[in-house]
Order: sequence, then structure tokens, then C-alpha cells
Amino acid sequence: MPTTPTPNELLFSYGTLQLESVQLATFGRKLAGAVDSLPGFKLSMHKIEDPAVVETSGKTHHPMATFTGCAEDVVKGAVFRITTEELLNADKYEVTAYRRFAVDLGSGVRAWAYADARRAPPGQ
Repeated sequence: MPTTPTPNELLFSYGTLQLESVQLATFGRKLAGAVDSLPGFKLSMHKIEDPAVVETSGKTHHPMATFTGCAEDVVKGAVFRITTEELLNADKYEVTAYRRFAVDLGSGVRAWAYADARRAPPGQ
């Protein structure tokens, strides 16, 4: 009997990865998340040029978190427990304007988050 991989990665989402349609297309299942936040980042909107991503999300513009380092800047979202394989699927879903960073969330946990590839947090 095949074993199911253990979800051992944490992924913070503030945008389309919270949508059920995107989760089903990217992870093959609906994720259960916990409310959390990403301090030191602010949101803007980014135009998506990849037709496959637009089709999956149903949106031509996606929110993008950009590192500012300012304590008053906070992005709200949810943190999900996923497998390493699912994390790699998320890498394939995200367009090149986004990069995956290890971040410290408001709850104190360390998680992955996709943010503006042009503004890396310190130590990344």
C-alpha cells in the first residue's frame, strides 16, 4: 500500500494560492490554513502575462508582497502545511516576478512565501 507523503513544509499565502481552484490545480487538494501575517512587507498588484496562470487563477493581476523592512508594513494571509512535492508544484505555478523566500511570520513560525523577486529580505 503506497504511503502518503507527510506535509513537512509551511507555506504562507496572501493571494491566489488561497483560492480553492488554484489549490486543486497546484496541489491536487484543498488546503486547510491558519490565519497569520507577514511583517515587514507591503502589497501591490502585479500584472500576470502567463496565460496558464491567468486561466488557473481567473485573474490578470495578482497581489505581490514586497519587502520593506518597516515594522508598520504587514501583509495578512494564511499559512498552510504542505509536502515538499507540493512546494515544488507551487514553484511551477508562480511566475518569475515572484521568488520563494524563507520568512518569519507574525506568529513566530518560519515559512516559505512568494514575494517580489527584486527585493530580497536580508540574508536571502
